[in-house]
Amino acid sequence: MSDALKRSTYLNKNIGDYSTEIEVNGSAYTKVDDLRYGTNPHQTAAFYKPAGASCPIGDMEVLKNGKSGLSQTNLEDISYALNIVKFFDEPACAVMKHVNPSGAATATTALDAYSKARDCDPRAAFGSTIALNVTLDEATAKEIMTSFVECVVAPEVTPEALAVFNDRETYKINSHIRILKSGNLNDIPKYLGEAGVRHNTIKTLCDGSIVMAEPLLTNIKSIADLKPASGTSKALGEVVSTVEATEQEKKDLVAAWYVNISVRSNGVIFVKNGEAISVGTGEQDRVGAIEQAIAKFKTKYEGEEEMEGSVMASDGFFPFADGVETAAAAGVTAIISPAGSIKDADVVKRANELGVALYHAPERIFSHH
Repeated sequence: MSDALKRSTYLNKNIGDYSTEIEVNGSAYTKVDDLRYGTNPHQTAAFYKPAGASCPIGDMEVLKNGKSGLSQTNLEDISYALNIVKFFDEPACAVMKHVNPSGAATATTALDAYSKARDCDPRAAFGSTIALNVTLDEATAKEIMTSFVECVVAPEVTPEALAVFNDRETYKINSHIRILKSGNLNDIPKYLGEAGVRHNTIKTLCDGSIVMAEPLLTNIKSIADLKPASGTSKALGEVVSTVEATEQEKKDLVAAWYVNISVRSNGVIFVKNGEAISVGTGEQDRVGAIEQAIAKFKTKYEGEEEMEGSVMASDGFFPFADGVETAAAAGVTAIISPAGSIKDADVVKRANELGVALYHAPERIFSHH
Protein backbone atom coordinates (compact mmCIF):
# COMPACT_ATOMS: atom_id res chain seq x y z
CA MET A 1 0.00 0.00 0.00
CA SER A 2 1.34 3.43 -0.92
CA ASP A 3 2.29 6.04 1.67
CA ALA A 4 -0.38 8.32 0.24
CA LEU A 5 -3.14 5.85 1.01
CA LYS A 6 -1.71 5.01 4.43
CA ARG A 7 -1.81 8.70 5.32
CA SER A 8 -5.52 8.98 4.54
CA THR A 9 -7.36 9.53 7.80
CA TYR A 10 -10.61 8.61 6.04
CA LEU A 11 -9.47 5.14 4.95
CA ASN A 12 -12.19 2.53 5.27
CA LYS A 13 -10.40 -0.11 7.34
CA ASN A 14 -12.79 -2.82 6.15
CA ILE A 15 -11.41 -2.70 2.60
CA GLY A 16 -8.08 -4.39 1.97
CA ASP A 17 -5.40 -3.69 -0.59
CA TYR A 18 -6.36 -3.70 -4.25
CA SER A 19 -4.83 -6.45 -6.38
CA THR A 20 -1.69 -5.63 -8.32
CA GLU A 21 -3.07 -7.41 -11.40
CA ILE A 22 -6.69 -7.61 -12.53
CA GLU A 23 -8.55 -8.76 -15.62
CA VAL A 24 -11.49 -6.97 -17.19
CA ASN A 25 -13.27 -8.43 -20.22
CA GLY A 26 -10.25 -10.58 -20.99
CA SER A 27 -7.78 -7.69 -20.80
CA ALA A 28 -5.06 -7.55 -18.13
CA TYR A 29 -4.47 -4.41 -16.06
CA THR A 30 -1.55 -3.56 -13.80
CA LYS A 31 -1.92 -1.39 -10.72
CA VAL A 32 -0.11 1.92 -11.03
CA ASP A 33 -0.73 2.99 -7.44
CA ASP A 34 -3.18 3.14 -4.59
CA LEU A 35 -4.94 6.50 -4.62
CA ARG A 36 -5.35 9.09 -1.90
CA TYR A 37 -9.06 8.33 -2.08
CA GLY A 38 -11.79 7.74 -4.65
CA THR A 39 -14.42 10.33 -5.46
CA ASN A 40 -14.78 11.19 -1.77
CA PRO A 41 -12.29 10.85 1.11
CA HIS A 42 -14.11 7.91 2.70
CA GLN A 43 -13.86 5.85 -0.52
CA THR A 44 -10.68 3.87 -1.16
CA ALA A 45 -9.45 3.53 -4.74
CA ALA A 46 -6.60 2.25 -6.90
CA PHE A 47 -5.31 3.29 -10.31
CA TYR A 48 -4.69 0.70 -13.05
CA LYS A 49 -3.36 0.78 -16.63
CA PRO A 50 -3.53 -1.80 -19.44
CA ALA A 51 -0.72 -4.26 -18.86
CA GLY A 52 2.22 -3.79 -21.20
CA ALA A 53 0.72 -0.76 -22.93
CA SER A 54 2.13 2.73 -23.23
CA CYS A 55 -0.42 5.11 -21.73
CA PRO A 56 -0.20 8.93 -21.69
CA ILE A 57 -1.99 9.00 -18.33
CA GLY A 58 -1.14 5.57 -16.92
CA ASP A 59 2.56 6.32 -17.38
CA MET A 60 2.51 9.91 -16.14
CA GLU A 61 5.62 11.04 -14.33
CA VAL A 62 5.05 12.87 -11.07
CA LEU A 63 7.51 15.78 -11.11
CA LYS A 64 6.17 17.35 -7.93
CA ASN A 65 3.70 15.85 -5.49
CA GLY A 66 1.44 17.63 -3.05
CA LYS A 67 1.20 16.81 0.60
CA SER A 68 -0.36 13.51 -0.49
CA GLY A 69 -0.90 11.58 -3.71
CA LEU A 70 -3.54 11.76 -6.41
CA SER A 71 -7.21 11.01 -5.92
CA GLN A 72 -9.70 9.55 -8.37
CA THR A 73 -11.13 13.04 -8.89
CA ASN A 74 -7.66 14.35 -9.80
CA LEU A 75 -7.20 11.59 -12.38
CA GLU A 76 -10.64 12.08 -13.89
CA ASP A 77 -10.04 15.82 -14.27
CA ILE A 78 -6.64 15.11 -15.82
CA SER A 79 -8.23 12.66 -18.25
CA TYR A 80 -11.02 14.98 -19.39
CA ALA A 81 -8.67 17.95 -19.68
CA LEU A 82 -6.21 16.01 -21.85
CA ASN A 83 -9.18 14.72 -23.84
CA ILE A 84 -9.81 18.34 -24.86
CA VAL A 85 -6.31 19.62 -25.61
CA LYS A 86 -5.40 16.47 -27.59
CA PHE A 87 -7.34 17.82 -30.59
CA PHE A 88 -5.33 20.97 -31.18
CA ASP A 89 -2.09 21.59 -33.07
CA GLU A 90 -1.68 25.11 -31.67
CA PRO A 91 -1.03 25.68 -27.94
CA ALA A 92 -4.18 24.74 -26.05
CA CYS A 93 -5.23 24.67 -22.42
CA ALA A 94 -8.19 23.20 -20.57
CA VAL A 95 -9.09 24.10 -17.00
CA MET A 96 -11.15 21.35 -15.37
CA LYS A 97 -13.29 21.46 -12.25
CA HIS A 98 -15.41 18.53 -11.08
CA VAL A 99 -15.04 16.70 -14.39
CA ASN A 100 -16.24 19.66 -16.45
CA PRO A 101 -14.20 22.36 -18.17
CA SER A 102 -14.59 25.76 -16.56
CA GLY A 103 -12.62 27.09 -19.52
CA ALA A 104 -10.57 26.17 -22.56
CA ALA A 105 -8.64 28.15 -25.14
CA THR A 106 -6.12 28.07 -27.95
CA ALA A 107 -3.48 30.74 -28.51
CA THR A 108 0.00 31.32 -29.90
CA THR A 109 1.71 30.62 -26.56
CA ALA A 110 1.13 28.39 -23.55
CA LEU A 111 0.85 31.47 -21.34
CA ASP A 112 -1.90 33.06 -23.41
CA ALA A 113 -3.77 29.77 -23.76
CA TYR A 114 -3.72 29.24 -19.98
CA SER A 115 -4.69 32.84 -19.16
CA LYS A 116 -7.66 32.75 -21.55
CA ALA A 117 -8.82 29.33 -20.35
CA ARG A 118 -8.62 30.39 -16.69
CA ASP A 119 -10.38 33.69 -17.32
CA CYS A 120 -13.35 31.98 -18.95
CA ASP A 121 -14.52 31.45 -15.36
CA PRO A 122 -11.84 32.51 -12.85
CA ARG A 123 -14.07 31.79 -9.86
CA ALA A 124 -14.63 28.18 -10.95
CA ALA A 125 -10.93 27.83 -11.81
CA PHE A 126 -10.02 28.05 -8.10
CA GLY A 127 -8.72 24.61 -7.10
CA SER A 128 -8.78 23.34 -10.68
CA THR A 129 -6.76 20.90 -12.74
CA ILE A 130 -4.92 22.35 -15.75
CA ALA A 131 -3.81 20.53 -18.90
CA LEU A 132 -1.62 21.85 -21.70
CA ASN A 133 -0.76 20.19 -25.01
CA VAL A 134 2.62 21.97 -25.25
CA THR A 135 5.68 22.46 -23.06
CA LEU A 136 4.95 24.17 -19.76
CA ASP A 137 7.44 27.04 -19.51
CA GLU A 138 8.55 29.41 -16.75
CA ALA A 139 6.26 32.30 -17.71
CA THR A 140 3.19 30.04 -17.69
CA ALA A 141 4.26 28.48 -14.39
CA LYS A 142 4.51 31.90 -12.74
CA GLU A 143 1.02 32.80 -13.95
CA ILE A 144 -0.41 29.50 -12.73
CA MET A 145 1.10 30.11 -9.30
CA THR A 146 -0.85 33.35 -8.82
CA SER A 147 -3.96 31.38 -7.85
CA PHE A 148 -4.76 28.09 -6.16
CA VAL A 149 -4.47 25.05 -8.45
CA GLU A 150 -4.62 21.33 -7.60
CA CYS A 151 -2.79 19.74 -10.53
CA VAL A 152 -1.00 20.69 -13.74
CA VAL A 153 -0.25 18.21 -16.51
CA ALA A 154 1.71 18.78 -19.72
CA PRO A 155 3.78 16.67 -22.17
CA GLU A 156 6.93 18.54 -21.11
CA VAL A 157 7.89 20.82 -18.21
CA THR A 158 11.03 22.94 -18.37
CA PRO A 159 13.48 22.91 -15.42
CA GLU A 160 12.81 26.64 -14.95
CA ALA A 161 9.07 26.02 -14.69
CA LEU A 162 9.60 23.22 -12.18
CA ALA A 163 11.78 25.54 -10.09
CA VAL A 164 8.86 27.99 -9.93
CA PHE A 165 6.50 25.26 -8.73
CA ASN A 166 9.00 24.24 -6.05
CA ASP A 167 9.42 27.82 -4.77
CA ARG A 168 7.21 27.46 -1.71
CA GLU A 169 8.34 30.69 -0.10
CA THR A 170 7.30 32.92 -3.01
CA TYR A 171 4.11 31.01 -3.86
CA LYS A 172 2.73 29.86 -0.53
CA ILE A 173 -0.86 29.68 -1.83
CA ASN A 174 0.20 26.84 -4.13
CA SER A 175 2.87 25.10 -2.08
CA HIS A 176 1.18 21.70 -2.49
CA ILE A 177 0.49 21.90 -6.23
CA ARG A 178 0.99 18.63 -8.14
CA ILE A 179 2.96 18.73 -11.40
CA LEU A 180 2.75 15.82 -13.82
CA LYS A 181 4.35 14.99 -17.14
CA SER A 182 2.04 13.11 -19.49
CA GLY A 183 2.95 10.79 -22.33
CA ASN A 184 2.43 11.54 -26.02
CA LEU A 185 -1.07 12.97 -26.50
CA ASN A 186 -1.15 11.61 -30.04
CA ASP A 187 -1.57 8.18 -28.42
CA ILE A 188 -5.02 9.20 -27.19
CA PRO A 189 -7.64 8.37 -29.86
CA LYS A 190 -9.56 11.27 -31.38
CA TYR A 191 -11.54 10.32 -34.46
CA LEU A 192 -13.83 7.52 -35.44
CA GLY A 193 -12.18 5.10 -37.85
CA GLU A 194 -8.59 6.07 -37.08
CA ALA A 195 -5.99 3.40 -36.54
CA GLY A 196 -4.70 2.72 -33.06
CA VAL A 197 -5.68 1.13 -29.78
CA ARG A 198 -9.05 2.10 -28.38
CA HIS A 199 -10.17 0.93 -24.97
CA ASN A 200 -13.83 0.48 -24.15
CA THR A 201 -15.29 2.61 -21.38
CA ILE A 202 -16.62 0.80 -18.34
CA LYS A 203 -19.49 2.12 -16.23
CA THR A 204 -20.34 0.31 -13.00
CA LEU A 205 -23.98 0.51 -11.92
CA CYS A 206 -25.08 0.71 -8.30
CA ASP A 207 -25.80 -3.04 -8.08
CA GLY A 208 -22.40 -4.05 -9.46
CA SER A 209 -23.58 -4.56 -13.04
CA ILE A 210 -21.38 -2.97 -15.68
CA VAL A 211 -21.91 -1.36 -19.07
CA MET A 212 -19.08 -1.57 -21.60
CA ALA A 213 -19.12 0.85 -24.53
CA GLU A 214 -16.91 2.17 -27.28
CA PRO A 215 -15.11 5.43 -26.42
CA LEU A 216 -16.70 8.72 -27.40
CA LEU A 217 -14.89 9.86 -30.55
CA THR A 218 -15.90 12.22 -33.35
CA ASN A 219 -16.09 12.27 -37.14
CA ILE A 220 -15.24 15.97 -37.29
CA LYS A 221 -11.55 16.43 -38.16
CA SER A 222 -11.61 19.95 -39.62
CA ILE A 223 -13.89 22.70 -40.89
CA ALA A 224 -14.25 20.69 -44.11
CA ASP A 225 -16.50 18.33 -42.15
CA LEU A 226 -19.01 21.06 -41.28
CA LYS A 227 -22.24 20.47 -43.19
CA PRO A 228 -25.10 23.01 -43.43
CA ALA A 229 -28.06 21.89 -41.37
CA SER A 230 -31.16 20.59 -43.10
CA GLY A 231 -34.52 19.15 -42.19
CA THR A 232 -37.74 17.98 -43.78
CA SER A 233 -41.35 18.22 -42.69
CA LYS A 234 -44.74 17.86 -44.37
CA ALA A 235 -45.53 21.50 -43.74
CA LEU A 236 -42.20 22.99 -44.86
CA GLY A 237 -40.72 20.40 -47.18
CA GLU A 238 -36.91 20.41 -47.18
CA VAL A 239 -35.27 23.34 -45.43
CA VAL A 240 -31.52 23.98 -45.65
CA SER A 241 -29.39 26.46 -43.69
CA THR A 242 -28.66 29.40 -46.00
CA VAL A 243 -26.38 31.43 -43.70
CA GLU A 244 -22.64 30.88 -44.22
CA ALA A 245 -20.29 31.17 -41.26
CA THR A 246 -17.01 33.04 -41.59
CA GLU A 247 -13.73 31.12 -41.56
CA GLN A 248 -13.08 32.21 -37.96
CA GLU A 249 -16.57 31.15 -36.93
CA LYS A 250 -16.00 27.75 -38.53
CA LYS A 251 -12.72 27.31 -36.64
CA ASP A 252 -14.51 28.28 -33.44
CA LEU A 253 -17.34 25.82 -34.16
CA VAL A 254 -14.87 22.94 -34.47
CA ALA A 255 -13.07 24.04 -31.29
CA ALA A 256 -16.39 24.29 -29.44
CA TRP A 257 -17.32 20.79 -30.61
CA TYR A 258 -14.04 19.35 -29.33
CA VAL A 259 -14.49 20.96 -25.93
CA ASN A 260 -18.12 19.88 -25.71
CA ILE A 261 -17.14 16.22 -26.02
CA SER A 262 -15.80 16.44 -22.45
CA VAL A 263 -18.75 18.38 -20.99
CA ARG A 264 -21.48 16.66 -19.04
CA SER A 265 -24.74 16.62 -21.00
CA ASN A 266 -26.87 18.54 -21.54
CA GLY A 267 -23.93 20.74 -22.44
CA VAL A 268 -23.28 23.82 -24.55
CA ILE A 269 -20.08 25.76 -25.22
CA PHE A 270 -19.77 29.37 -26.35
CA VAL A 271 -16.50 30.14 -28.17
CA LYS A 272 -15.13 33.37 -29.63
CA ASN A 273 -11.76 33.71 -31.35
CA GLY A 274 -10.50 30.38 -30.05
CA GLU A 275 -11.54 31.03 -26.47
CA ALA A 276 -14.38 29.38 -24.57
CA ILE A 277 -16.20 32.36 -23.12
CA SER A 278 -18.86 30.39 -21.24
CA VAL A 279 -19.88 26.80 -20.51
CA GLY A 280 -23.35 25.50 -19.72
CA THR A 281 -23.32 21.96 -18.36
CA GLY A 282 -25.31 19.21 -16.69
CA GLU A 283 -28.74 20.71 -17.20
CA GLN A 284 -31.85 18.58 -17.65
CA ASP A 285 -33.02 20.67 -20.60
CA ARG A 286 -31.08 22.22 -23.46
CA VAL A 287 -32.47 25.74 -23.16
CA GLY A 288 -31.59 25.66 -19.48
CA ALA A 289 -27.97 24.86 -20.37
CA ILE A 290 -27.91 27.80 -22.80
CA GLU A 291 -29.49 30.14 -20.26
CA GLN A 292 -27.00 28.98 -17.63
CA ALA A 293 -24.06 29.78 -19.91
CA ILE A 294 -25.45 33.20 -20.81
CA ALA A 295 -26.09 34.05 -17.16
CA LYS A 296 -22.55 33.00 -16.20
CA PHE A 297 -21.13 35.17 -18.98
CA LYS A 298 -23.12 38.22 -17.86
CA THR A 299 -22.05 37.71 -14.25
CA LYS A 300 -18.42 37.37 -15.27
CA TYR A 301 -18.14 40.37 -17.54
CA GLU A 302 -20.79 42.66 -16.00
CA GLY A 303 -21.55 44.32 -19.32
CA GLU A 304 -17.93 45.00 -20.27
CA GLU A 305 -17.88 42.37 -23.01
CA GLU A 306 -20.46 41.05 -25.41
CA MET A 307 -21.32 37.61 -26.73
CA GLU A 308 -21.93 39.15 -30.14
CA GLY A 309 -20.04 37.19 -32.78
CA SER A 310 -19.59 34.07 -30.65
CA VAL A 311 -20.49 30.56 -31.75
CA MET A 312 -22.13 27.74 -29.83
CA ALA A 313 -21.87 23.97 -29.81
CA SER A 314 -24.70 21.82 -28.48
CA ASP A 315 -24.05 18.15 -27.69
CA GLY A 316 -27.61 17.16 -28.63
CA PHE A 317 -30.22 18.26 -31.13
CA PHE A 318 -32.69 21.09 -30.60
CA PRO A 319 -36.18 19.67 -29.98
CA PHE A 320 -37.63 23.11 -30.67
CA ALA A 321 -36.40 26.41 -32.07
CA ASP A 322 -36.25 28.05 -28.63
CA GLY A 323 -32.63 26.99 -28.07
CA VAL A 324 -31.52 28.74 -31.25
CA GLU A 325 -33.64 31.78 -30.40
CA THR A 326 -32.11 32.06 -26.92
CA ALA A 327 -28.56 31.78 -28.27
CA ALA A 328 -29.21 34.25 -31.10
CA ALA A 329 -30.66 36.82 -28.69
CA ALA A 330 -27.35 36.68 -26.77
CA GLY A 331 -25.34 37.40 -29.92
CA VAL A 332 -24.47 33.93 -31.20
CA THR A 333 -23.98 33.96 -34.97
CA ALA A 334 -23.20 30.29 -35.70
CA ILE A 335 -24.20 27.00 -34.09
CA ILE A 336 -23.24 23.34 -34.44
CA SER A 337 -25.43 20.52 -33.17
CA PRO A 338 -26.46 17.04 -34.28
CA ALA A 339 -29.63 16.48 -36.25
CA GLY A 340 -32.38 14.12 -35.13
CA SER A 341 -35.32 16.23 -33.98
CA ILE A 342 -38.72 15.87 -35.66
CA LYS A 343 -38.62 19.67 -35.61
CA ASP A 344 -35.31 19.96 -37.51
CA ALA A 345 -36.97 21.76 -40.42
CA ASP A 346 -38.59 24.29 -38.08
CA VAL A 347 -35.28 24.84 -36.27
CA VAL A 348 -33.36 25.40 -39.51
CA LYS A 349 -36.06 27.75 -40.80
CA ARG A 350 -35.89 29.81 -37.60
CA ALA A 351 -32.09 29.95 -37.71
CA ASN A 352 -32.28 31.31 -41.27
CA GLU A 353 -34.76 33.95 -40.15
CA LEU A 354 -32.45 34.98 -37.31
CA GLY A 355 -29.36 35.10 -39.55
CA VAL A 356 -27.65 32.29 -37.64
CA ALA A 357 -25.43 29.82 -39.51
CA LEU A 358 -26.52 26.35 -38.42
CA TYR A 359 -24.45 23.22 -39.01
CA HIS A 360 -25.40 19.61 -38.30
CA ALA A 361 -22.71 17.39 -36.78
CA PRO A 362 -22.60 13.72 -37.86
CA GLU A 363 -23.04 12.41 -34.32
CA ARG A 364 -24.39 13.21 -30.87
CA ILE A 365 -21.79 13.67 -28.12
CA PHE A 366 -23.67 13.16 -24.85
CA SER A 367 -21.29 12.56 -21.95
CA HIS A 368 -23.04 11.10 -18.90
CA HIS A 369 -20.01 11.12 -16.61
